[in-house]
Amino acid sequence: MIEAILSVLPIYFFILLGFLAKRKFKLELDEKSLVLISLYILQPIMIFWGLTKEPINYDFLVSPLFFLFCMMLTLFLMLLYSKFVFNVKSDENIFLATALVGNTGNLGIPLGIALFGEQSVPYTSIMNIANIFFMYTVSIYFFAREKYSFKDSLKSIFKIPVIWFAFFALLYNYFGFKIPDNLEFTLQMGAYSSLTLQLIIFGAYLYSVRLKTIDWNLSLQISFVKHILLPIIGIILIVFFTNFNSFISSIIVMQLLMPLAVNNVNFSVLYSTKPSLVAATILVSSFVFIVLLHFYIEILNYLFKIV
Repeated sequence: MIEAILSVLPIYFFILLGFLAKRKFKLELDEKSLVLISLYILQPIMIFWGLTKEPINYDFLVSPLFFLFCMMLTLFLMLLYSKFVFNVKSDENIFLATALVGNTGNLGIPLGIALFGEQSVPYTSIMNIANIFFMYTVSIYFFAREKYSFKDSLKSIFKIPVIWFAFFALLYNYFGFKIPDNLEFTLQMGAYSSLTLQLIIFGAYLYSVRLKTIDWNLSLQISFVKHILLPIIGIILIVFFTNFNSFISSIIVMQLLMPLAVNNVNFSVLYSTKPSLVAATILVSSFVFIVLLHFYIEILNYLFKIV
């Protein structure tokens, strides 16, 4: 168990590097430029590499659908009680928009490698695509309910290069094509560069958060959903209603309990929905995740005997 935790610590080392770099260079370090490099160059390479590493099978196709089902079921429960928890409509919208959007790419993929090895990459990658789909449809709807139509949000998905590379990778995989050995190493370099850069970006974003901006009711409600309610729903459904093997089950639960995604801040800025509060919820969620990480690993090991 100690070895599993130690394997995760290097991930937080790169987040710390991003935090310290932003603290040192401040405006000289433009994280938005890093985001563009990651989004348009390195992430497509990472997704293509990840989705072509293993042949397509039943679990590979069903796991992201199950991942989305867990999120939608949790969202239904959130809708039932959110009106009783928040007096301010914008806070309720932030709660519904952000609480289920996890850091499945920036943190989930490298954490999967640390805990389960590179064989986890195809599954963490396809669940990251499912998370992106949720983010650009359901999440955007709640961020801008009356300013942005559901139809337009669907169109916006196809502006993301990662989506097109994912489709291409799935077709490439489906027809049985193999990555040449000399190209495999190049793709792997791009994939690991993407993972490292994303962690550094995450750390840089965390530097902008200030404790005085934290709305504790909002932040703790979101952390409860993200780190307690959603993974519990996932575990119950996996144990009693599916036949996923222990490896796939562990990856699904791990991806469900990832802390909030940095993209939540980008959307809150775009739609003028209290970005400082949203950034604060990410900080709280990340801290809660770090505190609970040992217990998460213990639970995964107890239930699925995989780490």
